[in-house]
Amino acid sequence: MKSPSTIVAAIRRWSPSFANGGQLSASNAEVWNSWATIAKGMRWLLKNDAPLLLNLKPGLHKYGWLAEFCGNIFRHERNTIATVRLALDARRHMFTIAEAEGIDFDLKRCGILHLYHNEQEFRAAEVGNALLLKGGLERHAVSAGEMRAIEPSLQGALHAGFFTPGDATGDIHKFTRGLADACARRGVIFKFGAAVRRVEIQNRICTISLTDDESGRPIASQTADAIVVCAGVESREIARKLGEKVNIYPVKGYSITVNLRDEQSRTAAPSVSLLDDAAKIVTSRLGPDRFRVAGTAEFNGFNLDIRADRIRPLLRWSERLFPKMDTDSVTPWAGLRPMTPDMLPVVRPGECVASTTTPATAILAGRFPLQLPR
Repeated sequence: MKSPSTIVAAIRRWSPSFANGGQLSASNAEVWNSWATIAKGMRWLLKNDAPLLLNLKPGLHKYGWLAEFCGNIFRHERNTIATVRLALDARRHMFTIAEAEGIDFDLKRCGILHLYHNEQEFRAAEVGNALLLKGGLERHAVSAGEMRAIEPSLQGALHAGFFTPGDATGDIHKFTRGLADACARRGVIFKFGAAVRRVEIQNRICTISLTDDESGRPIASQTADAIVVCAGVESREIARKLGEKVNIYPVKGYSITVNLRDEQSRTAAPSVSLLDDAAKIVTSRLGPDRFRVAGTAEFNGFNLDIRADRIRPLLRWSERLFPKMDTDSVTPWAGLRPMTPDMLPVVRPGECVASTTTPATAILAGRFPLQLPR
């Protein structure tokens, strides 16, 4: 990043990345928009440990977002292919940046293995796989025996799977810290623990007022002649202050980090990243001593409560597939994914960019999450 002027970044607490699944995965690019997803969501409504959970409490934003989600079902194929291509570019750029800047984030380029426990699951997944291949992804089917050759620690009944050799894993928190250091070396100023409370625009100059995220106390005021909105789940509110519309809803995901404290656990935990399509669970091995297990999606607004009934399925799954791995030392976490109704990120100039009173604006917001089970 190079710029002739100072850049100020305000970082809030709604991080979707601190302890996420850790996958650098183009293979998870199939969008959720389908009638099968709607049917499963309805079936899981009263099941607290379901892979997808919807809080039925009324809310205009939530139900408006869901209506727009349904409206994008007929764009499933087009959006999936577009997402694959974007994911391949993003994966390549992440590798390039990490190498150029010397960022150590426990990168493991061993591919990602999608596993299926029966033929019905696997046959259904072949439909989505065809779309991923259309988008240019290198991915191939593997038998149960080939899966165990790729990851010898796998236990239990397996039918078949798909392997994506170009995918990888890494600790995104370490990556973003390294990226921040690289930006700081280029003159970027970060304001951590800050919130954008007010945006005032006059004569194409924007004044941004920052407050302390905890106390609400004013901490800084910054003027700008160009703005990039890239604020995760808060992008919608900040964009609104600039006269822009960005429909993003916070979708909560959970994870556990298993601390591998003995040699038996380190041997029993898988090294290759996994995705169990039925359970909607992904795994990443982060260095020799940490095993990350993540999954689930919860539509419950700006809520960061870590619920035991949402963490328990992650533990049960880990103990069932890797019984020799000790799970006595586990760190739970929850974060909010910034989700758009069509599952595509928003990357565009601001709609008010031609205004004589509004500063140049760009919107970079949203992300796609894990695949839903079929």
